[in-house]
Amino acid sequence: MKALTIGLFLILMTTQWSFAQSTSADQEIINLSKEKWQWMADKNTTGLDSLFHEKSVFVHMGGSWGKEQELRVIKSGGIWYKKADVHEVSVQVIDHTAIVLNRIDLLAVVGGNEVTNPFMVTEVYIKQNGSWKLGSLSFTKLLAPPAANNH
Repeated sequence: MKALTIGLFLILMTTQWSFAQSTSADQEIINLSKEKWQWMADKNTTGLDSLFHEKSVFVHMGGSWGKEQELRVIKSGGIWYKKADVHEVSVQVIDHTAIVLNRIDLLAVVGGNEVTNPFMVTEVYIKQNGSWKLGSLSFTKLLAPPAANNH
């Protein structure tokens, strides 16, 4: 009986430790994603440059391109990610890869015009040398109107 109790206790502790590790990684990625949205709003290309992997790709409604083009677009104001209202976020960590889904309403200035669009944004992060790098950022426009208009 004593061995059974100890065995159950060890299983319970291992499961809780494993869950805590996963939750910690999830929260780290959520915080990093949130910080990224703020850097984009602030046009902080220095922070973004260190976050974006050298081979990162970006998919927008108007096209797709790599890291250098994305940084130029942000710095020049070609797209100003003014405010991302994040309504839902989920994270799946698979080994050294994290996939983040954000359902957002994005207030942006594009070509001098202020627009708000509902998006599901997919972010893929890769952990290298102990730090997370953004490998891909893709915007998928949702058919539903922005959440602010759904009252």
